Amino acid sequence: MPEIPASPTPTNPIKNPPAPQWLQSLTPRLQQQLTFLAAIDALKTINRATRITDNSRQENSAEHSWHLTLFARILHEHANQPVDVERVIMMLMVHDIVEIDAGDEPIHGKQNPDQAAIEQAAADRLFGLLPDDQSSTLGALWHEFEQAQTADAQFAKAVDRLQPIMLNMLTNGGTWIDYDVSIDQVVSRTGKIGIGSDTLWAAANSMFSEALEHGWLKKAPQTGSS
Repeated sequence: MPEIPASPTPTNPIKNPPAPQWLQSLTPRLQQQLTFLAAIDALKTINRATRITDNSRQENSAEHSWHLTLFARILHEHANQPVDVERVIMMLMVHDIVEIDAGDEPIHGKQNPDQAAIEQAAADRLFGLLPDDQSSTLGALWHEFEQAQTADAQFAKAVDRLQPIMLNMLTNGGTWIDYDVSIDQVVSRTGKIGIGSDTLWAAANSMFSEALEHGWLKKAPQTGSS
């Protein structure tokens, strides 16, 4: 399997640097807002396993989040239930911000049992940079996405899973080949697309069928006949 560069994953919590002089001259609320906006620029440095469509490099998490907002805007008519697309878009804008501290955990890679706690600590630090009202709003949207119990969150999860499937199809198998993924594994790991959108899940299955034909996904093992 080709070596996939890991995203930077701090071993210690990131400390907030002292505010520069120009920032200290502003109102406390604006200081907090601009501090948060400066901090999240680091999302551009977090590489995902998925590659961009010209196959030249991996996408970063900021690009992924931007792409998902357009997925939501264009595809929300296919949601199983009515959704507030503006809330879905905001949810997708913030859903991976925690990766600044926690790093990206590829869906087909090794899973860290402590990842949820690491991401919660990251959410507390990063959203905590904002004024209380905005911190509460964005933190609640992040939690809603993670829990995936509302129609908005379920549709957001659906497009979050669909986008890398499409990119894998456009990069001759992409991470499915990197991680030696089988059809059973990809269906198990992405099946929640159907909770948010039956239509998008059907599209994903169409892609899986073609990926099998190309050999980009491993076939399910044959069961013995009686």
